[in-house]
Formats: sequence, C-alpha cells, structure tokens
Amino acid sequence: MRLRAAVNTLGAALIAAVGRLDKSLSPVLTLRKLRAHTFTLSDCMFIFHALLATLWFTLMQHPGFPIKLLIPILWIVALLIPFTSQFFVPATPVFNYLLSFYSARFVPQSWRPGISVALLPTLEYVLYGANISDILTRWTHPVLDIIAWFPYGVGHFVFPFVVAIFLWLFRPKEVLHFWGKAFGYLNLTGVIFQIIFPCSAPWYELIHGLTPANYSMKGSPGGLGRIDALFHSHGYTVTFSNSPVVFGAFPSLHAACATMEALFLSHFFPQIAPYIWAYAGILYWATMYLTHHYLIDVVGGACLATAFFYLFLPNELKGPGATAPPGGLANALRHGNVPSSSSSKYERYDLEDPRRRRRAIHDADEFELSETSEDEEEVDITFRSPGGVPIMTPQSAKPLLDKSQRSAERENDNRGGKKNGNGHRHTASIVSLIRGEERGPEDGWSPVTPSFGVANSR
Repeated sequence: MRLRAAVNTLGAALIAAVGRLDKSLSPVLTLRKLRAHTFTLSDCMFIFHALLATLWFTLMQHPGFPIKLLIPILWIVALLIPFTSQFFVPATPVFNYLLSFYSARFVPQSWRPGISVALLPTLEYVLYGANISDILTRWTHPVLDIIAWFPYGVGHFVFPFVVAIFLWLFRPKEVLHFWGKAFGYLNLTGVIFQIIFPCSAPWYELIHGLTPANYSMKGSPGGLGRIDALFHSHGYTVTFSNSPVVFGAFPSLHAACATMEALFLSHFFPQIAPYIWAYAGILYWATMYLTHHYLIDVVGGACLATAFFYLFLPNELKGPGATAPPGGLANALRHGNVPSSSSSKYERYDLEDPRRRRRAIHDADEFELSETSEDEEEVDITFRSPGGVPIMTPQSAKPLLDKSQRSAERENDNRGGKKNGNGHRHTASIVSLIRGEERGPEDGWSPVTPSFGVANSR
C-alpha cells in the first residue's frame, strides 16, 4: 500500500510539474521579456559569466576552432528558447563551473602558481594533532572500500541530479532556481580556488612524500584503485590520471557538495534530515579513507557550502515557505486519488466508508419523494412533544419536507418556535410516509399520540 501511494504521489507530482513548464519554443517571447525586464545590480553576475566563459573558450584547445564555437552557439540558443531557458538560466553557474573545470588543463604554464605540498599536512598536525587521513588509511578492507566508494565514486555524480529532480517535483520553481545558484556558485568558487591555490592530496604524500610537485605529474585514483581492482576495470584510474585539476585538494568539493545536498534536503524536506546527514557523514569519512583529502579539506568544503547556502537563501523560502508545495500539486494529488498520511482506515485499506453512504442519503438531489396521486393525499402528522418541549426538526429530515412544510417551518422559526399560541411545531419523521388511513390498532399502530404504541394481541 505504501509503495502504491508513493508511486501515485510521484506520478501526480510529475504531471503537475510538467503542467507548470513553459512549453513555448518562440525566441520572440524571450526577447520580449528581456526588453521588459528591469535590470538590477545582481544582473551584473551574467556579465561576469559571459567574461569568464569567453576566457575559457579562448584558452580551450580541444575541441579546436571552429568546432568549439558550437558550444556558445548552442548555449545562446538554449537561453533564447523559453522551454530550455527556464532550466539553462538558473543553471548558468553550474555550466560555467563545468567549463572552468574542463578548461583548467589549458591554462598556460606561465600563469600557473606553485604547488603546495607541505601546507595541508602541516595544518593538519597543527589543528588536529595528527594526520587524520593517514590514520584512517592504515587499515583497509573490501567491505569498507565498497562503503566508501558508493557515496564518493557514485553518489557525488548522481545525487545532485536526484536533488534537483525532487525539488522540481515537490517544491516551487524558486527552490530549483535557488539550488542552481547555490550549487553552481559553490563549485565554481571551489574550482577557481583550486586553480589559484593548488595543493596536493594525501595520495601524493603516500607516493612521493613531500618532494616538490609539478604540473606534468599525473593524478592518482588513490583508494579508488582498489575498486578498479575489485571490479577488474580501469575507469577511476583513467579518470583521475587525466583530471584537469590534479592538485585540487583544498577545498574538498566532494564534502562541499554533500553538505549542500544535506542542507537543501533537510531544509525543504525536514523528515529525511537524519538520513541525508548520515550520508554526508559517510562521504566525509570516505574522502579521507580513499586518500583524496585531508580533514582540513573536508572542513573547508563544508564551511564553504554552508556559507553559500545561507548567503543565497531567499527570505520567502524560510520558515513555512520552505515546505510549501508547488502550484497544482495539491490538486493533482486530489484527482490522483493518492492516500495522504491523514487518510482514514477505510481509505488506507481500500474499503467503502459507511459514513459516505449516510451522507449520500442526506443529499436531497439523490433522494426524492415520489409524487402523490390526487386520490391519495399526504397526511401531515403533528404531535406534541413530551413535556411540552418543542421538538426541532432533525437536519437529516429536512429534505423530506415539501415546500409548504419548509416555508411553514421557517416562519415558525422566526416566531420563536410557536404558532398561533400553541406550544408545538410541525415535525417530519418517517411516520409522515405512512398513510393515515392505512394504519390503525389492528395493524399494530395506536392513534396519533405523543408516542407510538403497539396494540396488545389477544
């Protein structure tokens, strides 16, 4: 039942999310919005993105000219079409980060700063009294390798898309825009810092000690090499050996991304906060266990992610606004017959609620009295309540009253429950459905009295 409810909820959210999309393909609409847009100081960031992208396209050697011109052309086209621009505009920092990371290998040698080999391990000893990464790697095991590999080698590349999809489905579009901005600027800042202040990772210390490093050296998969050996592959060895940023230990973008994902999910989906922070904690450990980062790298990346999250967090997404559903989702859930957490036991077990049956009987449109014939007139039964207390007409009997009875009752209500000085009111009950001339003592009915009596049988 829970799996079915989850699938129905996901399907309803997908339908609602697709319905919220701008499906227009006309660039004219984008140009029209651009002309009507009021530019602010924050829009200067797009000038920064344009200048930074121009720098990287100029330095890029592969692919060469003129093929590399296809990248900015396709980018501009995606920004002009409304259907694609609703995704590409918020993701501009993310794409600029990917472009910066890829093009870092083409930075001229004369521009590159010196590589720090001893700075991070020295700070590790000064701040924590020991090399934490070295301690964690003294004892390894294939089970620990698998536990470390999944978040570091798989989750780091897959989980950002999972978070973005969940935000798109279950939260307003402003949350997805916030994700693209915070996540993109976090990684863009991190990779620029790694290019400007290159530092070696723990795997370099294990292989080369504290000997000076140079940019001709290849990267190492570190502990992920054991994963390649376990699966008889060379994927991580090839990937890290040809990394564009070999000496990018500080800050740890693996730890930064995990922290950003944990902050987002715990803020916008508080019910899963313990699980996502447990995932982040395992990844923190994995970065050091696999000899890719020192503890100071992990702390630096987590602090950087926290700063960017609260720097870009809009005021309207704080408090109750953080868990507000997007437009159309509640309606889609209602029409999708998705059981909610507050559903009754009848809905949870797919049973008919007997209360609905009673409410259906109360509906006057579904319950109509048949018209009486001319020779059979409806007998109005009026009787005095016991003790002289007027009996109020039950709400369930009001649909049984004809127009004259209802108007008379309204008039009687206006007079305080009395009519012509008598202390009684017209009351409708099931007795009014029984013909007066058809009942009598021989049928078990007593004359009309304040109560019903049963004739004694002889």
